[in-house]
Amino acid sequence: MWCVLLVLTLAVIAPADVRHCAPVNVPGAAYQQQVCLGDLTTTGTVASGHTDPADWAGLTSAALPTPSGVPGIQVDGYFPDSSTTNTNHGWLHDSQFVLRLPDRWNGGLVVTGSPGVREQYANDRAIGDWVLARGYAFAATDKGNTGVRFYRDGAAIEEWNRRLTQLTIAAKAVVAQRYGRPPHRTIATGLSNGGYLVRWQLENRPWLYDGGVDWEGTLWTVPGPNLLTFLPPALRAYPAYLAGDERAHADLVAAEFPAGSEFLWDYHYRYYWDLTQRIYREELDPGFDGPLEAGVPFCVPGSPACDADYDYAARRSIAGPAVAPIALSGRLKKPLITLHGTYDVLLPISRDSDVYAAMTRGHQHRYYRVEQGTHVDGLVDVYPDRLRPLAPCHRSAFEALERWLDGTPPPPSATLPRPADTGTCPLG
Repeated sequence: MWCVLLVLTLAVIAPADVRHCAPVNVPGAAYQQQVCLGDLTTTGTVASGHTDPADWAGLTSAALPTPSGVPGIQVDGYFPDSSTTNTNHGWLHDSQFVLRLPDRWNGGLVVTGSPGVREQYANDRAIGDWVLARGYAFAATDKGNTGVRFYRDGAAIEEWNRRLTQLTIAAKAVVAQRYGRPPHRTIATGLSNGGYLVRWQLENRPWLYDGGVDWEGTLWTVPGPNLLTFLPPALRAYPAYLAGDERAHADLVAAEFPAGSEFLWDYHYRYYWDLTQRIYREELDPGFDGPLEAGVPFCVPGSPACDADYDYAARRSIAGPAVAPIALSGRLKKPLITLHGTYDVLLPISRDSDVYAAMTRGHQHRYYRVEQGTHVDGLVDVYPDRLRPLAPCHRSAFEALERWLDGTPPPPSATLPRPADTGTCPLG
């Protein structure tokens, strides 16, 4: 496959540093463009136009520190793909990636896939800034399809796993080109769907990684639980709860949306539960709603083909074969640290990471339940007295994984109480 290589040297790099801007080639890329930047973190890339803040909007709290002053190379591009949902750069091409190679390299590589159905810059502030400041090379993928109609790509979630594998292999080669040697350590990390990718890679492609950090990864299992088992009960019960029906409140709690998290339910009903159920059900069971595409938004329970009435158990013979290729087994082959907030009301902890931890039986796994953490840290700014950010816990977990790979196991799995200073997150 042809490959176009564009090398730009910005004025922010002194002439003495031009040697740091030698061209690299991303194996398998259909297109790439390279630029040398004075700062690879969002402090610099927002101003220079080498990130997209819309990709990571809402994922972090305003108080999350932003480092700066990490000069190096950025490579943007895409792998061959026939789908066109990603509009970054005006390319209208999926399987876009970004690679960042700091001048001051610590010998490691961090690879990640986007959360939700976001694009390749989604992890720039939550993960990329911090690991780049620590000296890691950083690579991220859009997973091969993006946006709320990702299901049109066909077997879209299966592609996510292939695209992270593809990027990891290519990124290792680019690191070797840039620094003259391969990375001595490769760590996979990500949040939500990105955390799912970490779990899947360490179960199925362990030779590519040394370990991983899973930030509330999505759980897929054929018998359940999975998104399609716990979202429909929430969609059925929430309108009645809003009308004052106490039985509906009990139904929501029984569906593992915990008592105490009620202040989050309305936001999640309006922006997460309904949309998430419909688009993932369309991906895995498109026949449920006949000729409709992703159902009817906020349909009334009892109306035809309403996703609030979706019964995964009854349709498992249809949906199960689609879930099977993306399902997790818990059979980890490299060390993994998982963290998950107890107030996550998109992926309820008892239906997700609690289950996954039991599946791993603790083998090569540490699991930290974060009291008062929710699915996205942006909500901490709205409810600072009721929520805590998970980003500090991700950083503590990442450092614990580094020590684990150096021979010092992390503290035992535990529930982490809210500290007085929510900018910190001691694991033990």
